[in-house]
Amino acid sequence: MSTTPEGATPGFLVWRLSMKWRVAVDRAVAPLGLTHAQYSLVASLHGMHRSGLRPSQRQLADHTGLEPLYVSKLARALEAAGLVERTRDPSDPRAVQLSLTEQGQEVTRRAIKVVHGLLEQLLTPLGGLDSQRAQAFSRELATLLDAPLDPPTENETEQS
Repeated sequence: MSTTPEGATPGFLVWRLSMKWRVAVDRAVAPLGLTHAQYSLVASLHGMHRSGLRPSQRQLADHTGLEPLYVSKLARALEAAGLVERTRDPSDPRAVQLSLTEQGQEVTRRAIKVVHGLLEQLLTPLGGLDSQRAQAFSRELATLLDAPLDPPTENETEQS
């Protein structure tokens, strides 16, 4: 039996799913000393480094969808924990580049494994991570993420 209210809007469902995911990841990575936001940062760094990139804080903010100021705050906390190294970008002295320390790489690998298990659990009702339904769901989510969201103008609001 579903606990989803009848007539729930897609916006409500996206909100509920994102909150369910955030809470689950927070709980899962807490034993590793991470929050969900910190996990997003280190896992993204891990993936970007594997692609040969050493991103700036700004690039990481763009990649994760987090605000640059929040990424800066998270990076400082992760640096204090010994997981991230922040260095000046030699080509732009205003920019700060981020990389994982050895300890950060180890913690991140463990966290990715834990979160991957959570993702498998989440997608079980769709047939699992590799199922056609889960892949179609991922494409639909990507479509929504790529759609621009500009606040409506006053005229558009009045016409509704």
